[in-house]
Amino acid sequence: MNKTIVFLDASTVDFGDIDFTPLSSLGTFITYPVTKPHETILRSRDADIIITNKVVFYADEIAQLRKCSLIAVAATGYNTIDIKAAKNKNIAVANVPGYSRQAVAQLTMCFILALANNLIQYNTATHDGSWSRSPIFTMGNWPTMCINNKVLGIMGYGDIGKQVGKLAQAFGMKVIALKRETSYTDTSVERYSIEKLCKNADFISIHMPLNETTHHMVNKDFLAMMKPSAYLINMARGPIVDTKALAQALHDKVIAGAALDVLEQEPPDINEPILSAPNCIITPHIGWASRETRQALIYEIAENIKAFLNGTKRNIVNEII
Repeated sequence: MNKTIVFLDASTVDFGDIDFTPLSSLGTFITYPVTKPHETILRSRDADIIITNKVVFYADEIAQLRKCSLIAVAATGYNTIDIKAAKNKNIAVANVPGYSRQAVAQLTMCFILALANNLIQYNTATHDGSWSRSPIFTMGNWPTMCINNKVLGIMGYGDIGKQVGKLAQAFGMKVIALKRETSYTDTSVERYSIEKLCKNADFISIHMPLNETTHHMVNKDFLAMMKPSAYLINMARGPIVDTKALAQALHDKVIAGAALDVLEQEPPDINEPILSAPNCIITPHIGWASRETRQALIYEIAENIKAFLNGTKRNIVNEII
């Protein structure tokens, strides 16, 4: 039986360079570049399979679905889906783990290197004429550091966190990871409590899922525990960091700097305080978005759907089949 597959926010994946054939070959494939909240039900009510990146499906939306048997999340994180509500309606939810590990780890190291070398400041100084006015051949306005022997604290030592750790170790950094209450089997790095991690880390990089436990885990108290010379990097989900507290900490020089690829509101309000905070690099949620990664995501979504149609459990996060 031909299935109707609806991708509600295809423009989040396709920048005009993606081949959707792996999905279009599986049934009647309908794409919408963007779906606004009031359009969600109209466009998805009669779909057999829904693909969504950031279009939310909470209990109210899920209750109105007539035919849907699978929600395929075009991401690793699935905090935009009410998993319990979907399970109660016998709708499977599948995500795509691991597809962006290389791209996210690459940008993480880019941030570490940029912060260590004050890259943004020196690039600006070159273009605004400051270097041209220098009395000597070089500039030392913003001291730089070598990252070998510096400590990188990773919060979320999963698939991406381990890749970041591998790259950091290649630069000679010491890698430690946050010790959490949940059990873990990887013992390749030392596990530290939050307090000890903050006390020891020169860089802290976040790669955790967003949930009730991690929401605003990085707050005023957390930042106060960090070394004044340390840097914070968030590559996970914006709400893990209280950005108002971070902005204030940067203004007060509680920490040395930060780099964020995610914010609590995306895109941010133009008056968002973190946008004017000193020594803070911000990119528009691009860590995952290399062309290779986005195409791999499409292939993985297609594999999830094919497996589901064949009665096989693949990346199902709410365990209903």
